[in-house]
Amino acid sequence: MKRAFLSIATAVVLIVAIAPTSAQTFPTDDPILRAIWTEGMENTQAYDLAQVLSDSIGPRLYGSPQAEGANHWAVSKFQSWGIEARNEEYGTWRGWRRGVTHVDMIAPWVRTLEAMMLSWSPGTNGPVEAELAVLPHFANAVDLESWLPTTAGKYVLISMPQTTCRPDANWEEYATDESLEAMQEARGLAQDAWNQSMEAVGGESAVVEGLEAAGAAGVFRSRWPGNWGHQNISRAPTQSIPAIGLICEDYGLLHRLVSNNQGPRVRVNAEAEALGDVPVYNTIAEIRGSELPNEYIVLSAHLDSWDGGTGATDNGTGTVIMMETARILKQVLPNPKRTIVVGLWGGEESGLIGSRAFSEDHPEVVEGLQAVFNQDNGTGRVVRISMQGLTGAAGLFGKWISQVPTEITQHIDLNLPGTPGGGGSDYASFVCHGAPSFSLSSLSWDYRYTWHTQRDTFDKIVFDEVKNNVVLTAMLTYLASEDAERMPRDQRLMPTNPRTGEQMVWPACTPARRAYERP
Repeated sequence: MKRAFLSIATAVVLIVAIAPTSAQTFPTDDPILRAIWTEGMENTQAYDLAQVLSDSIGPRLYGSPQAEGANHWAVSKFQSWGIEARNEEYGTWRGWRRGVTHVDMIAPWVRTLEAMMLSWSPGTNGPVEAELAVLPHFANAVDLESWLPTTAGKYVLISMPQTTCRPDANWEEYATDESLEAMQEARGLAQDAWNQSMEAVGGESAVVEGLEAAGAAGVFRSRWPGNWGHQNISRAPTQSIPAIGLICEDYGLLHRLVSNNQGPRVRVNAEAEALGDVPVYNTIAEIRGSELPNEYIVLSAHLDSWDGGTGATDNGTGTVIMMETARILKQVLPNPKRTIVVGLWGGEESGLIGSRAFSEDHPEVVEGLQAVFNQDNGTGRVVRISMQGLTGAAGLFGKWISQVPTEITQHIDLNLPGTPGGGGSDYASFVCHGAPSFSLSSLSWDYRYTWHTQRDTFDKIVFDEVKNNVVLTAMLTYLASEDAERMPRDQRLMPTNPRTGEQMVWPACTPARRAYERP
């Protein structure tokens, strides 16, 4: 089935700063819409909210003290605006506090490396000096078993070294066709050989388990997102020894020195504190409906983050958008027809845990949903909204968005009817129930270069874009709240999967993980 698109306007890639002006194009003369625009564009608190969340509270790794601190801060802010709010406990997770990570190469010369302990990793219990080892090519599990004893007391590099740490765009701009083709071929051959070797022994988890049993001092890993000096920070693959992430350039340096028998040594000091099982929360705020209190609009964003950077665009921006939307609506629409709920979810990065728990614990909200508006892919202005496979949603959604000023709608494509999302962000926790849940998808702004990296920091936020999204979300929420019609839930006939030839099915709901299960 060919997907249909309703284009409100072609999404442009130019940076458009939406400055407060008297020349906005309002399709209707609605005083609430005009008040939302004025408050969102001229009196915004987005900068202040984002700065505190990103810089002062900092990264919000699931189960960390900063994550709980963010919960309490958000409740306090909502209450200061006259909005009822609470932290709703739904389970536990492994508590962990990050300390200092410092890694120096001390031979064959001295260099402080750009390194960071991976999340939930054990620490070193003080500085440790060690030699290094790299994974050889394994033909089978016997090769792995015979090699493991040589790793005792060493830091082992467990990732494939990159052929080049130059971004592909740099090669494409400057290299000759022959040089580019040669690099790509070399990288492809290296990746194939690495994949075959890892497959022969059962993958990274089998290697790490063997290293821990063999007495390795720790592991270095590098996950490169394709840009200068970046690395993805994610969970440690280890249970009992430290796991350290290195940027592509420093990882390659160590790997070459080991491979050429040039005697590198490192000094590693990685501080971490395991805190046991700790409670985890969703922050829930509510503006109660005056006429239809059992029908709901949910403003959805996740509050947790990885902790390589400060979680500014994943998902500090989404969190700020939903908080600022609630603040504005409390001011300009204190008595909405339907109940407006803000859900700042925990555990999205560990599997949509908080939003799944909420949908399980509050079936009355799922049943009464008029709409969920979710934002979770960076700082860019919203350019695409899918109807998530709901065939009747387009008419009502189109009516709402047709009342939003063209300064905002000119960038947006509606995907009709779209296909239901099975994961990726918290909207999926409601889509699986067949509820109207919409992802406000943003312009990239090279999101993959900040996503889950140490570069996801406050300075990457583009506040003209954030203000645009606040005003859009607030207007859609107002229009959804006051509409006399209820959002229909008719589901599309699911298309055929082009890869398998089988008919797709509506995504099933995955139960929330209420506790961390240790291997």
